Amino acid sequence: MNLTTSNEGLALLSILTHASLVVQLVMLLLLAASLVSWTMIFRKWSTFKTATRAATRFEDRFWSGSNINQMFKELSQNEEQLSGMDSVFVAGFKEYARLEKQKNIQPREILEGVQRAMRVALTREIEHLEMHLSFLATVGSISPYVGLFGTVWGIMHAFTGLGALQTVTLATVAPGIAEALVATALGLF
Repeated sequence: MNLTTSNEGLALLSILTHASLVVQLVMLLLLAASLVSWTMIFRKWSTFKTATRAATRFEDRFWSGSNINQMFKELSQNEEQLSGMDSVFVAGFKEYARLEKQKNIQPREILEGVQRAMRVALTREIEHLEMHLSFLATVGSISPYVGLFGTVWGIMHAFTGLGALQTVTLATVAPGIAEALVATALGLF
């Protein structure tokens, strides 16, 4: 580690510890939102990757020409743990089997019932995949403004402190401006 990197790290730490309470709270809020967001982003990435693999596996099996009745029996044994296309298939096939047993039911009614059951299962799967996306969108759109609030507060704090001084130099202005810019950087990050 060279000396300038060490000094820059210490300077940033000094800026954070000497910032006003409001700016420190803004930076803490932004850091917490960032940590929660990155955790959710990596979980979503993992969820989407798993869903993509499961969908590919299901499609390969479904279009392979294997016995659909056997496929339904195997999948429905673990119905509580199903997700994705497996879940949609089992819901549709189960409704088909239930409606086919009824007397005096038209093929069109069976088809409509199966489509309805599959739409409900598909909606559940989409809701599962979209869970927490609104939080991520909110954090992504609000964070720059929270950081901007920290910037404004830090600059206001710096200028208030300057008003009490007789002579103003760059050394007296720099710390307040630096804390404001750190809040902006955290908001953008």
